[in-house]
Amino acid sequence: MKPRTSRSHVLGGLALIVLAAGATLAGCPQPNGYRAVPVVPQADYDVMLGMHWIPGDTEHVVIVTKSGVIWRVNTVDPAEEPTVYLDIQDRLIPRPNGEEGLLGLAFAPDYASSGTFYVHYTALGDYPIRGDGQARKGVISRFIADGAAADPSTEHILLEQRQPYTNHNGGALAFGPDGYLYVAFGDGGSAGDPEGNGQNLKSLLGKILRLDVSGVDYTVPPDNPFVATPGARTEVWAYGLRNPWRIAFDPATGALWAADVGQGEVEEIDIIVKGGNYGWNRLEASRCYNADTCDASGTIAPVAEYTHEFGCAVTGGYVYHGATLPELQGWYVFGDFCSGRVWGVNAERPGAIIPLADTGLQITSFAEAPDGELYLVTFNNSVQQLVRK
Repeated sequence: MKPRTSRSHVLGGLALIVLAAGATLAGCPQPNGYRAVPVVPQADYDVMLGMHWIPGDTEHVVIVTKSGVIWRVNTVDPAEEPTVYLDIQDRLIPRPNGEEGLLGLAFAPDYASSGTFYVHYTALGDYPIRGDGQARKGVISRFIADGAAADPSTEHILLEQRQPYTNHNGGALAFGPDGYLYVAFGDGGSAGDPEGNGQNLKSLLGKILRLDVSGVDYTVPPDNPFVATPGARTEVWAYGLRNPWRIAFDPATGALWAADVGQGEVEEIDIIVKGGNYGWNRLEASRCYNADTCDASGTIAPVAEYTHEFGCAVTGGYVYHGATLPELQGWYVFGDFCSGRVWGVNAERPGAIIPLADTGLQITSFAEAPDGELYLVTFNNSVQQLVRK
């Protein structure tokens, strides 16, 4: 398969910065110079998918678990027993397997005064489904916390989306510097996007959405890119994505970074822009999908990618702005669920991927502390932090 012209760098093509043993580059992290060490020992829950610092609280985080329980955990005092922040197990797909469950959380910008936060989960639906025949939907809901916990009865459902298969649900949520909520939906599942959702602007699947959630229900910001496009879903901000697994804004630049899980050959990192088309399912990262040639016109190339020689499911991270590892300042750090490898790419001048660590862990998410330090959330019942070897 022939790649399209792009600025991406493929690990399988050896587009790596390789240094002699012990050598460093000025302003660059040390290749393979890091390891992951366990932290927050009381955060040892099964199927952890995310960790978020509670706004206005430098000690406590919430731990999102796929099963539908969110825990409140003290990261400073391990003697403080974790408590249940929210339990919505009864609203999810029963016994969620695979890629279903409670998938994402975002605190509202005014959380400190309103207690408002948003979650993304999968539930039984009223829509026909392919595969196992049981109807499913993705749900975006608002909850309100009062002190250290949220009452499940405060739920207000903002959006429900039919899920035609049991995989590729997406799940990430993030508030942008514009105050709007950005929502990541996968292409709806199976393999190869059989419904063609990625390139279909009439569908919310395979998209990043941008919603104004300042009212009781969501509205569409008037400057969304497809507001004037006949037949298009006006919620869409960007399209042509397969299964974006974690999105994050760089607070220094406002850029929106996304990790898009590949089909069978390549994983990709994208910078999401207004109205951008990221190619799926014509393209898998920079390669034509299931064809020797294809029309890549009008699509945006990844800023980084790697082949399945190095992993099989990318996990998006954050641009590092901490102080512990100053050489990582301004580098986007991400990993792979299958291999446990962690890499970095320069956010200001995207170029070759630098390998940072080989953890051997199933990395489901990264977490960003108020001081800019980054943590790895894993399926291995642990939260880890990158440190120098």
